Amino acid sequence: MAYKDYPELYQEYKQKVERIKHIDETSQHKGGKLTARERVEYFFDPGTFTEIGLFVKNRTVHFGMDKKDIPAEGVVTGYGKVNGRMVMVASEDYTAMAGTFGEYHGKKFVRAIELAKEMGIPFVGMNDSGGARLQEGIDTLESYGWLFRAQILASGIIPQIALLMGPCLGGQAYHPIMQDFLIQCRNTGFMGIAGPAFVKTQVGEDITLQELSGWKAHAIKSGQTHVVAEDDKDAMDKAKELLGLFPSNNQEPPPISTCTDDPERSIPGLESIVPHEAFKPFNMYEIIHRITDSGYFFETLKDHAVNIITGFAKFNGRTVGLVANQPLWAAGCLDVDAADKAARFIRTCDLFNIPLVTLQDCPGYLIGSEQDWKGILRHGAKLLYAWADATVPLISVMLRKSFAGAHYGMLDKSIGADMVFAWPTARVTIVGAESAASVIFAREIKEAENPKEMRDKRILEFSELYENPYRAAERGYVDEVIMPEDTRKSITRALELLKNKKVTRPWRKYSNINL
Repeated sequence: MAYKDYPELYQEYKQKVERIKHIDETSQHKGGKLTARERVEYFFDPGTFTEIGLFVKNRTVHFGMDKKDIPAEGVVTGYGKVNGRMVMVASEDYTAMAGTFGEYHGKKFVRAIELAKEMGIPFVGMNDSGGARLQEGIDTLESYGWLFRAQILASGIIPQIALLMGPCLGGQAYHPIMQDFLIQCRNTGFMGIAGPAFVKTQVGEDITLQELSGWKAHAIKSGQTHVVAEDDKDAMDKAKELLGLFPSNNQEPPPISTCTDDPERSIPGLESIVPHEAFKPFNMYEIIHRITDSGYFFETLKDHAVNIITGFAKFNGRTVGLVANQPLWAAGCLDVDAADKAARFIRTCDLFNIPLVTLQDCPGYLIGSEQDWKGILRHGAKLLYAWADATVPLISVMLRKSFAGAHYGMLDKSIGADMVFAWPTARVTIVGAESAASVIFAREIKEAENPKEMRDKRILEFSELYENPYRAAERGYVDEVIMPEDTRKSITRALELLKNKKVTRPWRKYSNINL
């Protein structure tokens, strides 16, 4: 007997589904947002979404909760296909008691993440919530813990992407921040450990929601928002693009796309972008867009720590994590924020089998009291841990400066690079000639009849001896000195060579990174 053969029960079922799915779209649309179900409909391939937990209901009876009707517990969960690949989603429903997070709201999130982990498919969270459901007290508090633990145990197994489409304040904010990538809507997404009213009450600071928790607060200052989107649809489009660069889980290789750009393509004039004078800056984006497949580059944390560039590129259809210095800002030096930004990116790529390529032009770690007191040594060490721990193919290209700690902070042979290439313009040495001469020959220069002449002589001597890639190549620290026009070809061939790289190491839980 089919369920529909019981007319009364079937009608009751249909009415219940309609009641749960009936929502007031007006308030969402006026605020420039889609509803939770509209988001799900837009995100998934047509007709592929299956909802789970539609009838889940909270068990709270205090403070009038027994009389409240909260459709689907304020969050739509389920699975479907995105560009033909299975993905799990949890989309918070602000029209249902402001999407507040209670015990069973949290349990639906946990179920979705655990199922995604078990099935080896990515998880996407669409955040739009009024925060904790205080009426449920300790049950709400515990549910947050269950969610955080579920996310952490799934971390590094499946890709996790958070879309910040509405408010996300208080304990709620730890959910998106703990995922691999966070995409924030420019005008509607807000995230913070507390809202402006609470901040005013507790610490006396008078600040607007946009200043405290908007996109500038996190994409520029805190470095917690990886990508800024214009609206809900743009955020979901960017999430789809990002998913297309990643494998479904850590046991799979990244997908390979069709490449119409010659992998062996020569790039005449590439060397003209980089000034011969080491003190003159250039725009590293010009290099990136000329060597990658059809200039493709999906950047992360674009507006934070802009002295370093991180993002995903393609070489012959293969996804590659790209880390590059940006000489236009602080000469491309590595500071506290740059080190954190790059280290997290490197580790993310390594977790999901994405090879890494660096483009170097860096004089070193930034020095001075401000950086020392912020912990540049501790933060700088994160980069070293990230490179040494990584087991994916690692390729380094030295364009110009590769000095001091930045030599291995930006990936060299000693820290773990599989292949190191250098342009003839590369200056690969422990410090620049000027700095070396001022230390090694300080007394000789001071006592010379003509100190300036002696200084210039010693600088030239040191420069000719060490400030070139050939001495490093003699020692085997540089595998090949390449002509700039061959950069794309060299990277593509190295990726092909290293595609089956395997690393076996002694058992341990994890490295004790300087967090």
